[in-house]
Amino acid sequence: MTKYVKLAAMAGYQPERVVTNDELSQFIDTSDEWIQSHTGIKERHYAIDENTSDLGTQVARKLLAQMGMEATEIDLIIVATISPDALTPATAAIVQGNIGATKAFAYDISTACSGFVFALSTAEKFLRSGAYQNAIVIAAETMSKTMDFKDRTSAVFFGDGAAGALLTTTDSPVEEIFHGEKLCTQGDKDVIHSGRVQPLSQVTGDNYPVMDAFYQNGRAVFEFATTTVLAHIKEFMQEHNLQADEIDMVVPHQANLRIIEKLSQGLGIPLEKFAINVQTAGNTSAAGIPLALNQELAKGKRPQKALLIGFGAGLSYATMLVDLSYFN
Repeated sequence: MTKYVKLAAMAGYQPERVVTNDELSQFIDTSDEWIQSHTGIKERHYAIDENTSDLGTQVARKLLAQMGMEATEIDLIIVATISPDALTPATAAIVQGNIGATKAFAYDISTACSGFVFALSTAEKFLRSGAYQNAIVIAAETMSKTMDFKDRTSAVFFGDGAAGALLTTTDSPVEEIFHGEKLCTQGDKDVIHSGRVQPLSQVTGDNYPVMDAFYQNGRAVFEFATTTVLAHIKEFMQEHNLQADEIDMVVPHQANLRIIEKLSQGLGIPLEKFAINVQTAGNTSAAGIPLALNQELAKGKRPQKALLIGFGAGLSYATMLVDLSYFN
């Protein structure tokens, strides 16, 4: 029997510590006026004494509580992140251990700000096979720990947070969430990068690994988002016979408000239809899309045709068409 996949639950988590533009301007050569005019961001959350797995664990526990499920009922856990606790073990494995999901296999996906869409796509294939019934997909980032706070072109953008979905199989086509996707990669290692580890140059007793801070070329990112990504979305809509006025909601990567405004103009879809949280959450990388979507679902919105749009380091970009009209 054909298996369909539905969104059973959704949850988000943001650290308590709020960092305003004024606070950043105390030690970064910037100002609230500059940050808001260039990015639309007013504040963001920073994880203090919490790591990425801690944020992800909070989300996983919320998802299980919503469903009244035991962790042992979960078959798969995927965490999308570019700010993991460590290179190994996977952050997803730490979450799995924290919640006691002893029957689940777990791993991370690293496609930056497209991570949640890539992770959803991956989980959907496992569930569709019929071999697995329940999957938790989480995007979790502690971007603050990766920042060079002398680099104002990057540091002022980013915040921390996590959000995710619990997906289950269903025999009802009415409850199917996934209705189309287009995932892309444009290999370019220099526009955005983080955590680069230098190769060994010589064999000596004092060698010790050094990891680079996060970096992005802001102008190149803006150009990529407003040309390549915009063209990609238009192509996706054409392939799926979607007109702008048929779209109920757009949930874009929360890069910055100016890019989102450009996408709205380029697509001919009113900004009012865009789920936006960047003003108070900052750019939370992979977590931006699910945090914004969870925010809209909490308001009672149930879009039949919603576009999830991710784009970021890789360069990676992805568009997914989902139906959430049935969501409880």
